[in-house]
Amino acid sequence: MLSALVLVLLQAGSNPCQRLATLALPNTTITAATLVPAGAPGATGVGPRGAGPADGPGGGREGGRGRGSATGSPLPEHCRVTAVLAPSADSHIEAEVWLPATGWNGKFQAVGNGGWAGSIRYGAMAAALTEGYAVAANDTGHSGADALFAIDHPERLVDFAYRAVHEMTVQSKSIIAAYYGRAPRLSYWNGCSTGGRQGLMSAQRYPGDFDAILAGAPANYHTHLHAWDLSVAVPALRDPAAAVPPEKLELVNRAVVAACDADDGVVDGLLTSPRACTFDVAELQCRAGDAADCLTAPQVASVKRAYAPATTSTGQVVFPGKDPGSETGLGGLLGGQRAPVVSVGSFQVAYGDPVWDPLTFDLDRDLPVVDQQVGALVNAVDPDLRAFKARGGKLLLYHGWNDTAISAGNSIDYYESVRAEMGPDQGAWLRLFMAPGMGHCGGGIGPDQVNWMGALERWREADQAPERIEAARVADSRVDMTRPLCPYPQVATYSGVGSTNDAASFVCRAP
Repeated sequence: MLSALVLVLLQAGSNPCQRLATLALPNTTITAATLVPAGAPGATGVGPRGAGPADGPGGGREGGRGRGSATGSPLPEHCRVTAVLAPSADSHIEAEVWLPATGWNGKFQAVGNGGWAGSIRYGAMAAALTEGYAVAANDTGHSGADALFAIDHPERLVDFAYRAVHEMTVQSKSIIAAYYGRAPRLSYWNGCSTGGRQGLMSAQRYPGDFDAILAGAPANYHTHLHAWDLSVAVPALRDPAAAVPPEKLELVNRAVVAACDADDGVVDGLLTSPRACTFDVAELQCRAGDAADCLTAPQVASVKRAYAPATTSTGQVVFPGKDPGSETGLGGLLGGQRAPVVSVGSFQVAYGDPVWDPLTFDLDRDLPVVDQQVGALVNAVDPDLRAFKARGGKLLLYHGWNDTAISAGNSIDYYESVRAEMGPDQGAWLRLFMAPGMGHCGGGIGPDQVNWMGALERWREADQAPERIEAARVADSRVDMTRPLCPYPQVATYSGVGSTNDAASFVCRAP
């Protein structure tokens, strides 16, 4: 197959990039193949459907180095291939493949999406390209950030769920082989949030697609995550007295940190083991009426609801709650302004109703429906990863303890489900890293600048399993703290000697 692809291109002309425009691939139309000169701030030309200024070339937030991976720096010379994939009659998946003109590292990296996708993450592509990767991304088959694309379009939901990533990966490898005359020696996945779910879905459904997968804060229990969101947000919408304003969330956060910060032996504003914090928000309840320095009884109930897992009337645990320390980011759920749009989307699709009213939400009634209509395709919770492991795959999971978009406990739950299914000793190919103070895929008050991809590369290529990964916090354009992140369940523990802002002063130990 490879020799046939190369022969076709050699017969088509002299420019190795432009020749890709004549490449015939299954279910694929290559719309352009353009050599982008070195020094361009990003890809040239018009971006895909739904790509706005923040999503355009050089923008974006996700990638192997946390928030710092998106780059507006000039890019090296590369061949930019744009394509439309149509694995079904109702599919229209826009994808791009960027190929370094020189200095290719011999590897392929595919990068993921966020939310309901609907655009290409150019920032993550740029980061991979500058590190020598041939890189690909896609919009999962639709434009725009909401879920309305899937109503009455079941094939498009399949594309979003798993098919777009798989088709892109297969065709990208063919394009890479045609351009360089050889297939990539290794293939990596790099994604966070929805991108984390996409990575886990690939390991579960297509274990041969990637040799190593970086899955951050995975939204893999898609429908249960969205059901939890509504179980917390809707009570504050129905009863304005239950809404918690930002200043009171900050009040709770200060009380939590004051109560539990020193538990790990270092007073630094970070909770190393948030689940060990036993602070009871009821201590902040007003004795009478309302005041700025206390919470009313309905507000206390709202915060407690955010900490707790959602459960059905029969006691089934649906999804874990948020952890102490994450309070300041809960305003979107507890503020009583509107239901989270991304979460409402799952129920709009489940009921085929673009104006489905979240105020009607009932967990017992609606969860089975959304699981059947959406979750059966989109959820990526299968713990049996034997096929991925058997071919030498490595899976690196990470999650910020202060993540307010996806509860950190979800990653722990999936990690433990794999160990329960496959046995407890899986550290040779599967590791989870929890980041104190880090928010969703990055940000937050803790060190969030992490070379995740570097750790994954050393693990897959040199068999150097990550025993600790250094994270840095940047403030005012300088690094003011470094800390080791440790393989779960280990935590970074101060040795008692040296600066508490220096990772060298900490060791990884079991809690």
